[in-house]
Amino acid sequence: MQKKLTITIDERVYEGLYRVVGTRRISRFIEDLVRPHVLYPDLEAAYQEMAEGEDRERSALEWAEATVGDVGNEAW
Repeated sequence: MQKKLTITIDERVYEGLYRVVGTRRISRFIEDLVRPHVLYPDLEAAYQEMAEGEDRERSALEWAEATVGDVGNEAW
């Protein structure tokens, strides 16, 4: 279910949104920007914690290095 929200922003910001994003896309653009911050507020902390895990980071790098060549010759 969607809810209607009225916000106030600087005129120049609105003009930029209108010019860059388009008339009928501003709400979706703002929602996509806000969503991770309000639905997953600890997501950044979780990513930071994962990055600090040296064993996990090393394993991820090894996996990425080992599989990067697998997609080079794939047929699309």
